[in-house]
Amino acid sequence: MVLKTFGWSFAVTALGLVAAVLFGGWTAFGIVAILSILEISLSFDNAVVNAGILKKMNAFWQKIFLTIGILIAVFGMRLVFPVVIVAVSASMGPIEAVKLALNDKDQYQQLVTDAHPSIAAFGGMFLLMIFLDFVFEDRDIKWLGWLERPLAKLGKIDMLSVCIALIVLLVSSMTFAKHAHQHGGTHADKAETVLISGVGGLITYLIVGGLSSYFENKLEEEEEREHEAEEEARAKGKQVSLIQLSGKAAFFMFLYLEVLDASFSFDGVIGAFAVTNDIVLMALGLGIGAMYVRSLTVYLVRQGTLDDYVYLEHGAHYAIGALAAVLLITIQYEIHELITGSIGVLLIGASFWSSVRRNKALAAAEGDGAGSGDKTEVSSGV
Repeated sequence: MVLKTFGWSFAVTALGLVAAVLFGGWTAFGIVAILSILEISLSFDNAVVNAGILKKMNAFWQKIFLTIGILIAVFGMRLVFPVVIVAVSASMGPIEAVKLALNDKDQYQQLVTDAHPSIAAFGGMFLLMIFLDFVFEDRDIKWLGWLERPLAKLGKIDMLSVCIALIVLLVSSMTFAKHAHQHGGTHADKAETVLISGVGGLITYLIVGGLSSYFENKLEEEEEREHEAEEEARAKGKQVSLIQLSGKAAFFMFLYLEVLDASFSFDGVIGAFAVTNDIVLMALGLGIGAMYVRSLTVYLVRQGTLDDYVYLEHGAHYAIGALAAVLLITIQYEIHELITGSIGVLLIGASFWSSVRRNKALAAAEGDGAGSGDKTEVSSGV
């Protein structure tokens, strides 16, 4: 099972490391290995969230996610995206941007760094909306009940998440403009760009997420119609499988996954410049890491890990909220990549530990003859 799921990742790792040695010797080998680990640590929460969405899709679209999706993730976000940033921010053609990346690495890195506020605003807003919509939804299973119960009540207010996100964006852009003006920075005129980028991230989330939800809801009617057929099948002793997304619904969910992956990759791409400004080594390292994130996503789906450890999805969304906050803070201040990665790992680790405790508590309760209680009321202990 492990080899089947991670086989391509192992193969890409071997090829990537060999390519690194041929390109720049053992120093390049070490840089690519470090970048791979950095990408995996920063994107583990991405895999957990992706798994929650991917399990709704049928086998065909899961394969599309692993094939076409990985091409978009590796070549699009880890190779093309940094070049596009430079081309747009420096008002130059893509070919010139590639030449700059290969021949003048220091200037290339500087241009990407200058574009970071806009990138962080777009990605931060997209991820913030994911987090807010999650915590404002009333769920049967709650990890941090003391926090999630009142937030779920607030979530009944229409468009609350959008209002909060816009307020956060306004505060971020105004603070950025004020700080840049006071310090005579070169970014004083980019506050408007930050605001526009943030609104772009919000609009992207609303459009892609809205289309995904629309087509997913359309399938609910089909599910209701098939319930009777399922009951008849059960009565006859036939095996019944869950309906999974296909067609337009799966396509827009796939599109949502790709935009989500793009938002997660922002910090990895920007953070990679702390290790190297060589675009070839960056693409190799981040590409290897992206492969493992994809494989881990499929592994979580096939193993049913999210069903067995019910708080994992909560931990991943809290990690998303933390990453959104980090991205918005980095519009103005610098935060080390180790802090970003550690926050996500700690939150997911805590949610996994809470899930294990919950499972043990349920097993003990069933052993004592108290298994008829409501599972959703078992305390997470956090």
